[in-house]
Amino acid sequence: MNNEKESFLKRKNVIISFKRYGIDAMGSMALGLFASLLIGTIINTIGQNVCPGSFVSEKLLEIGGYATSVTGAAMALAIGHALQAPPLVMYSLCAVGAACNAIGGSGGPLAVFFVAVITCEIGKLVSKETKIDIIVTPAVTVIVGVVLAMLFAPVCKNICDALGAFIGWATDLRPFWMGMIISVVVGIVLTLPISSAAICAAVGISGGAVLAGLADGSVTMEVWNGLALAGGAATAGCCAHMLGFAILSFPDNGVGGFVAQGLGTSMLQVPNLMKKPVLWLPPVITSAITGPIATCVFHMRNNGPAISSGMGTSGLVGPIGVVTGWTQMPEGYQTGAFEWIGMILICFVLPLLITWVIGKIFRARGIIKSGDLKIDLG
Repeated sequence: MNNEKESFLKRKNVIISFKRYGIDAMGSMALGLFASLLIGTIINTIGQNVCPGSFVSEKLLEIGGYATSVTGAAMALAIGHALQAPPLVMYSLCAVGAACNAIGGSGGPLAVFFVAVITCEIGKLVSKETKIDIIVTPAVTVIVGVVLAMLFAPVCKNICDALGAFIGWATDLRPFWMGMIISVVVGIVLTLPISSAAICAAVGISGGAVLAGLADGSVTMEVWNGLALAGGAATAGCCAHMLGFAILSFPDNGVGGFVAQGLGTSMLQVPNLMKKPVLWLPPVITSAITGPIATCVFHMRNNGPAISSGMGTSGLVGPIGVVTGWTQMPEGYQTGAFEWIGMILICFVLPLLITWVIGKIFRARGIIKSGDLKIDLG
């Protein structure tokens, strides 16, 4: 009986393994996320800051909106491709991914991963088993997938909402501890299959999130200052992870990998992190250093859109959010050379320098070895 079962699974190309799910599927999902949500957000940022209100700006925002609207479908399709799903199963996963992302909110990407993997394998089991495959396979895949989305996506949303609440709690701490905790946590979330940008937007980690309340008196300056500093710390953590992994993995990935992670997404490293979690330490240590420097030394505030706090150097959205936020600071807050120096150091120089030094130490001690950080650029 076991041999028959194994033979059936093999014939259906259902290979239950850590490599297939934790490395292949998750690695492809990162590419799907970048090809939709991240590139859409980057295009939107360009549209918002290049000739605002112009025809070109409006069209860029429209294009970016289309890209972000297919986030769930793109991730699910990428997972189906990694799991070598038959065409009908793969294409049906688009509806499943869309359902997960819509129901899951900030936990949408996490829901897409688990639900799409399970649904894809179930779809493969029924594929080409009947004479009306063109009806049965997509019907089973979509129905099973959407039902699973209805069951599990709210759980993923609750998990991410709880994480958001924790981040919100951290904004009330003293600047040093707030800077360290938010920088580390948001940086880690950025690299995980969770939307750090969506969590930051939901919690409102940015001074820009409460500008209207500040204007009408419903929000105090103390609240604004805390959220603006928290936004700066979140930006610092995201930059530390993105540029950190970019420079840390440069010996394995070269210029292409540096750009893909430094301007794209550090989520490309998730398959390697699942195999060897210690690889996470250099960027985490860096974020624990740059976060407090951002809040206590340079008082770096992100007063732009809250979503920019969770983007880091992806398309330079994080630094752009910091700079554009300077144009709408409350009365009494001036920006000059000191703020520019702080932003450049926190967002670019220190993440590269500190992580590079830590990486040298880790390689010298054999903690990081050649090939450990190699990524698949598709």
